Amino acid sequence: MNVPRFLSLLLVISLIQAVPRAIAAPSPGGAGQRANPEDTRAFFGELHLHTSYSFDAFGFSPSRIDPDAAYRFARGETVNYLGKPAQRHAPLDFMAVTDHAEYMGFLNATEEPGSTLAQSAFGREYLELKKTLPPGALTRQVLKKLAEPARMKELGADTAMIAAWQKTIDAANANYRPGEFTTFIGYEWTSHPDDRYNLHRNVIFRGNTAPRPFSAADSRRPEDLWRYLDDARAHGHEVLAIPHNANASEGHMFDWNDSDGRPIDADYAARRARNEPLVEIYQAKGASETHPLLSPNDEFADFEVMDRLVPRLDLPGKPPGSYAREALGRGLLIERRTGKNPFRFGFVAATDFHNGLTTSAENAFVLADGFDPRTGGPDRATAARYLAEPSPAMPDPKIMGSGGLTGVWATENTREALFDAMQRSETFGTSGTRIRLRLFAGWHYPADMLEARDWPARAYAGGVPMGSDLPPAPASAAPVFIVWASKAPDGAPLEHAQIIKVWLDGDTAREQVFEVPLPQPRNGVSEITARWQDPAFDARQAAVYYLRVIEVETPRWTTLLADRFGLERPKGSAAMLRERAWSSPIWYRAP
Repeated sequence: MNVPRFLSLLLVISLIQAVPRAIAAPSPGGAGQRANPEDTRAFFGELHLHTSYSFDAFGFSPSRIDPDAAYRFARGETVNYLGKPAQRHAPLDFMAVTDHAEYMGFLNATEEPGSTLAQSAFGREYLELKKTLPPGALTRQVLKKLAEPARMKELGADTAMIAAWQKTIDAANANYRPGEFTTFIGYEWTSHPDDRYNLHRNVIFRGNTAPRPFSAADSRRPEDLWRYLDDARAHGHEVLAIPHNANASEGHMFDWNDSDGRPIDADYAARRARNEPLVEIYQAKGASETHPLLSPNDEFADFEVMDRLVPRLDLPGKPPGSYAREALGRGLLIERRTGKNPFRFGFVAATDFHNGLTTSAENAFVLADGFDPRTGGPDRATAARYLAEPSPAMPDPKIMGSGGLTGVWATENTREALFDAMQRSETFGTSGTRIRLRLFAGWHYPADMLEARDWPARAYAGGVPMGSDLPPAPASAAPVFIVWASKAPDGAPLEHAQIIKVWLDGDTAREQVFEVPLPQPRNGVSEITARWQDPAFDARQAAVYYLRVIEVETPRWTTLLADRFGLERPKGSAAMLRERAWSSPIWYRAP
């Protein structure tokens, strides 16, 4: 791996925006146990956020928010951001700090007075260069010196990582408030094979301890990461991985083949499904649901498309193999051949911001600096830079989105309950608003079920929720879906509820978007309740279904910034967008 190029390009992207092995106690019932359905409710949180412990965030951003401050901001406290008070407009229910494992804490140690690294020849040179070089140039100088593993060992990068990791664990445990705010220990495995495309995963632990991170410096192969995760479980650490930015993977995230170019077999499929029950469907660097080229008949397939590689933003993406909806179909085909589905995943969403502040609202979008505490967004000078014509030397900030949120249906706001719900994929992702939605499927839901006050309990009892498999089909029956959605408390009305179906027609995976009728079509509603049946169901065809709910049009962050400061609206960015939410799928297996 070309380390300088690998990280320097990653750093550009992020600008636009010690560990004992101990056994964690499992929760009663173990992972995957569904609690009493009448007690479940939606919790909202963040599973992908970087702080100053990430090499790129520290090197290219002036932010010095550490994991402790990031957690405090997420749970509603005021923190110091660039010398100004910053407070989230509404607290989250849960969060994981996921700093890059690669070079974690290295630059921080360089600037710690009295540290071994600061007192080394390298550290002294770094501190001198810092007086004259801008952050970007300085960080690239550092990268050049870190190209050799021997150099890294000599400089104590491993020691710095272990120290930063222990502080990360300590911050997560110190900010955990069971029943009020849940923290997860986590990090990002940042693999860039060929230094051109993205295979990143966020690694999330269930308990209060975690083993030393496995980084892309150890291996860039997902199969090796899964081996680490399986080993962690064998030592008592419940853990899962969440792939993200599949849209920037050049077709490799959901490839037909493994890392050695061999067709996916049953062992690979089982290992992947076991370790990766979730996929990030949306974040600041674009949506990974689908692409207009893959879904030409879907009028809403063009939402926040960032069709470029990461880190090679100068190269176009490759849609086939890079989007979740198509992957659902590939999974059905692979399962028919091998008996196992490698792409059996639920949906989550996140920000991937690198300033330590998790914000997902369009009117609170801050990539790095220039924070205005009066608005929660950037100040006027920063807004002008965001909206200006892009520089040939830097990525255009306008390609970034405002970030998403993960919704989890669980009985309580604790690590055990939330993690177990994530493990069984009873989750949903939103593009940033707190839309709540539910999807159930069964064979015998009565026509009047939604009229009952306890309909969620009946839905669980008579069928399955999102993230589940339908039981075998009775003769001559079509599945019945229960759809429910509620607008965000401070969000726009809901304009569309759609069931997306992917199914096998012979050796071909096909898709269709079904519109669920609303009581006031295209006028926007606050709540959606519906009982829906697939009019084209064929019991001989394997299929998968998920729910997508879409708001009426509202201004994008670029428009809000321009209007707030009286600046010209940018021509290279959509003026409006339709915020949305996606449920995890429900699978039907043909006999």
